[in-house]
Amino acid sequence: MRTLGFGIIGAGLMGREFASAIARWCHLLDVDFRPELRAVCDKNPTILAWYRDRFPGISLLTEDYRQLLVHPGVEAIYCAVPHHLHEELYTAILRAGKHLLGEKPFGIDRKANEAILSVWKERPELFVRCSSEFPFYPAVQRIGQMIEHNAFGPILEVHADFRHSSDLDPDKPINWKRMIALNGEYGCMGDLGMHVCHVPFRAGWFPRNVRAILSKMVSTRPDGKGNRVPCETWDNATLLCEATDPTTGEGFPLTFRMQRIAPGETNSWNLEILGMKASARFSTKNPRRLELLEYTGGEQAWKSVDMGNETAFKTLTGGIFEIGFSDVLLQMFAAFMFEWVHGTPRSRFAGCVTPDETHWSHRLFSAALESQRRSAVIPV
Repeated sequence: MRTLGFGIIGAGLMGREFASAIARWCHLLDVDFRPELRAVCDKNPTILAWYRDRFPGISLLTEDYRQLLVHPGVEAIYCAVPHHLHEELYTAILRAGKHLLGEKPFGIDRKANEAILSVWKERPELFVRCSSEFPFYPAVQRIGQMIEHNAFGPILEVHADFRHSSDLDPDKPINWKRMIALNGEYGCMGDLGMHVCHVPFRAGWFPRNVRAILSKMVSTRPDGKGNRVPCETWDNATLLCEATDPTTGEGFPLTFRMQRIAPGETNSWNLEILGMKASARFSTKNPRRLELLEYTGGEQAWKSVDMGNETAFKTLTGGIFEIGFSDVLLQMFAAFMFEWVHGTPRSRFAGCVTPDETHWSHRLFSAALESQRRSAVIPV
């Protein structure tokens, strides 16, 4: 059993999710490695105290990420910080010779992303990936297997979206994701976009062009000091793209939707693939239901398949039970480490986002901004 030494930079919500996944690593049955959390960096002393109280084996708790970078026991770092810090921290991590699991969008803009990838290409021995957990739901793993076996036939349309209603209340206090200086001009695309791009990009469905409609629904928000301040970033984005089916060479519509203001939604990730031989639909609103339509002639009918705990990495949980968000996070972290240790993902759709796939997302989102400015279709 190989032990992998980890550090966390940016130890808030997602950092604590990562630490919690490490704590329940014994839940996985068929892996030949285990992570060990050895160092944590965050500017918030209350957050550091949370780790100190729950993980007494951590040898370094610090507010200075540079101390973590020289820690001899840290081989890899999970970095979950606001977008404006990605370029500084990701490049520093790579130059320090540490493997990296970063957060989307992997740079606040295309220039920052290209700077990160340039440093990575100077250190090809380092394993670098971006976080995106939703493909690890069992239903999406099944969809991935269908793509690999060309079960859909010629592709007619693909729709991927991520919708929640966290900003529906116009009096919700502003945070960094509503500030261009911290979140970036992409707005909701930088925050949510990589999640909707992950499966299409892994399938080889890259957009050739885009017509984007971006919306700012709330112009100001409370600042917590009795004032209202500008809410600068895009709330919602709809991107209508043309992609190419690599099997047939034919074009098809590929739609991405990212919404922070979606009435009735909490945190719903959705995927729909329509093909000539089969079609599939999935939503995290019902995480065990996979809808399938297989056309063999005659009458057409959608069927619902109740997926069990059929994960890429086997767990103690029996196959008949439901899966949840913390479970797919555990799967994603296992996928990162499996590919790092073994040099290849367990399967095509059981791998984290690659640096090149993050670059495709930046090409798309940059073109979407231009499309919004010009009200035109823009090449990607």
